[in-house]
Amino acid sequence: MGQAVGTVATLSRFPVKSMQGERLAAAELTGSGLVGDRAYALVETETGKVMSGKNPRLGTQLLACRAAFVEAPGSGDALSPVRITLPDGTAVTSDAHDADATLSGFLGREVTLQLAAPEGFTIDQYHPDVEGLDPEGHRDTVTESKLGAALFAQAGIPSPVPADSFLDAFPVSVLTTSTLEQLQALRPESRFDERRFRMNVVVDTPEGGFVENGWTGRSLLIGDTVRLTVFLSDPRCVMTTLAQDDLPKETEILRTLVRHNRVDVAGSAFPCAGVYAVVEAAGTIRAGDHVSLV
Repeated sequence: MGQAVGTVATLSRFPVKSMQGERLAAAELTGSGLVGDRAYALVETETGKVMSGKNPRLGTQLLACRAAFVEAPGSGDALSPVRITLPDGTAVTSDAHDADATLSGFLGREVTLQLAAPEGFTIDQYHPDVEGLDPEGHRDTVTESKLGAALFAQAGIPSPVPADSFLDAFPVSVLTTSTLEQLQALRPESRFDERRFRMNVVVDTPEGGFVENGWTGRSLLIGDTVRLTVFLSDPRCVMTTLAQDDLPKETEILRTLVRHNRVDVAGSAFPCAGVYAVVEAAGTIRAGDHVSLV
């Protein structure tokens, strides 16, 4: 049914916003996205802002941590605690009495680990000194940005994510191996590893180029039941350039996207990699599932 485009190569869930997450063999998908994805986030006590990797110094600290659920969550169930492992090997669970104190000590600021986004969800976002990166012209500066439902409320349009969600904008993110391979060919000196892009679904695609740019407005059938509607291309930020594990800091990740894949998003050109999607039909996605455009 439909036009075959590839198979699911990898599935990923990120239980705590901006921390490393979990690679999955299968993932349950609801209208709100992968169950447990970006379920938690750290919120700064003094400012009420959500701690995000879009602030590079903070992002490097957060990406040094790994988060995983103690027990795999399912739709309709209460989420199990999440275990956070710090770079020195210290581990703390979200239900531990000293969780906030441990995480505050690591970050050097008072934070709380929360399961629901605050009203008016805001972050500090750094805009690198890269020409053509930000349509509003911000360079080498930090702005306060709304995300999640607060972003859509600001724009006066319905939100595709729940009011208390820590997701940036849409329930599901999808990237193709074709895009990664194209970027790598354009800039062989850099490492366009999928971990930099923090996508839920990576589709193994045989076609060359930025193939998902042509999916906007169409639907993806994954396996026999899951159907996603591709809403728009995914604008990329400074977080793609940050060091994590064996990946070095690499500003050329963004510069390459600016040079080669600026895409119209809501009337402005942004450097993009991958697409955002909403859920038309929920179900379970598995690695190896066939993916078709319908």
